[in-house]
Amino acid sequence: MNLPKAFEDKMKALLGDEYGSYLECYEEPRHYGLRVNTNKISVEEFLKIAPWPLEPIPWISNGFYYDGENVQPAKHPYYFAGLYYLQEPSAMTPASRLPVEPGDRVLDVCAAPGGKATELGARLQGEGVLIANDISNSRAKGLLKNLELFGIGNMLVLSEEPGKLIEYFSEYFDKILIDAPCSGEGMFRKDKKMVKAWEEHGPEFFSRLQRSIITQAAAMLKPGGMLLYSTCTFDASENEQTIEYLRSQYPEFTICPIEPYDGFVQGMPELTEGRDPGLAETVRIFPHRMQGEGHYLALLKKGCAPELREEKKKQKSTGGAGKSKKMPEELAEFLKDTQWDLDVSRLDIHGERIYYMPSGLPTMRGVRFLRSGLLLGELKKNRFEPSQALAMCLKKQEYKKVLDFPLSDDRVIKYLKGDTLDVEDMSAAKEKGWYLICVDGYPLGFGKLANQTLKNKYLPGWRWMS
Repeated sequence: MNLPKAFEDKMKALLGDEYGSYLECYEEPRHYGLRVNTNKISVEEFLKIAPWPLEPIPWISNGFYYDGENVQPAKHPYYFAGLYYLQEPSAMTPASRLPVEPGDRVLDVCAAPGGKATELGARLQGEGVLIANDISNSRAKGLLKNLELFGIGNMLVLSEEPGKLIEYFSEYFDKILIDAPCSGEGMFRKDKKMVKAWEEHGPEFFSRLQRSIITQAAAMLKPGGMLLYSTCTFDASENEQTIEYLRSQYPEFTICPIEPYDGFVQGMPELTEGRDPGLAETVRIFPHRMQGEGHYLALLKKGCAPELREEKKKQKSTGGAGKSKKMPEELAEFLKDTQWDLDVSRLDIHGERIYYMPSGLPTMRGVRFLRSGLLLGELKKNRFEPSQALAMCLKKQEYKKVLDFPLSDDRVIKYLKGDTLDVEDMSAAKEKGWYLICVDGYPLGFGKLANQTLKNKYLPGWRWMS
C-alpha cells in the first residue's frame, strides 16, 4: 500500500523499531466485529443461539470476532431484532471504557452512525437519558434507526453544532463521550480511501475542530462527571495535545486510568509541550499490537470550580413542570395489553404523534430534533397505532398478544419483507387486534390480526431487501 511520505516519516519517528511490524500489518486481513446488545439479551444467551462461530474480543466483554468473508450478520433476522451491532473491534473500546450506569445523563457528541451511542444506551438499561447528537442531519437519520433498532427509548437524537447545546445543557451530563472527527490515520489499513482524505484535510485541520468540540463538551459536564475522548488517528496534535489543551482551559479536569489490556500502549507525554506525566494514563491502540485498527482514548474527570457553581445553577430550567396532562383514551386502551405503567406527565403529543419523554429535561426550544423520546405511535380516528420503535422497546413478556415464530419458519423473512401472513395454524392468534411479532422470543415489530390473517405493520424503510 502506498502511504504518503509525510505520514511514513511521522510513523517511523513514533514507532521506532516497531515501524516494520506496523507496515507488515497492512498485509493482514481486516478484522470484523459484532457487539451483543445487552439491553435485549445477555452475552451467555446470545452465544447459545449465535448462528455462526464467534471468537471473543479479549478487551470487550460483549464483543466478538466473526468471519466477515463468509457470513453476513446484517442479513439475519437476529440483526433485525436488534440483538447485535456490527462494529470494528477497536471502535468498541471508547464506549466500553466510559463507566455509564443506569440513571446517568449521557451525551454522545458526534454520535452517527451509532456504534458508541447504542452501547451507551444499552448500558443505561432504560434509566436516565441518552442524548445522541450529530451535526450531519443525514447521518443522524441512520443514528436514529440504530438506536430504535436497539430498543433504546430514553433518548433524544439531535442534529446541532455542539456549541449551541451549551445554553441548554450547562453542567447537565454525568458522562460525555466524544468520538471526535479526525484525520483517520488509524483506519488507513481498513479503508484506503482514508489516505486521500488525509491528504486533503490532515491533522492540523482536525486538531482545531477537536479543541473546539472538547472544550464545548467540558462546559456541559457536571462537576464529578466523566468525559471519554477518542479518535481513530495517531497524530499527537489530535490526541495528547488536545487533552493538554483541554486542561489548559479547564484545569479542574484530571486524567483517569483506563481499564487495561495487554495490547494497549501508554499515551506519550513526550509529544506535548508540557510533558505532563498524567498523559501516560491515556491509551493508544496500534494495529500491529492488537487485532483491531488504530485508536486513541483519554478518560477524564471534572472537578469543581466553586466560583462558577451558583451562577450555573441559576441558568438551568426544566421544561414541562406544572403542566397537567391526560392520557388519550385510545392509548390507554392499547396499554391494557402491556405491562407498562407510563407516567402521564411525561407524555408529549404533537399532532397525531405521541412521545414518551425522559424525565428531568431542560427546556429545549430552538434545538433541531430528529427524535425526542420514545415514539409510542399515532392517534388515528378512534384508534391508536403503535410504532416500530415501541415494538423494539418491548420485551416479549411485556405484551399480551404475541406471535412468536421460530427462526426456521419462512414467515419470519416474509414478515421482514412486508408480506401479509397466514397465521391460522398458530394457537396464539385468537383475538383480533395488534400482535407483537417475535423471532425466537425477540420482537421484530407489530402486525394487526383479522380473520386469521396478519396485516403487516413492519416499518417500510426497515424492510428486508433481497
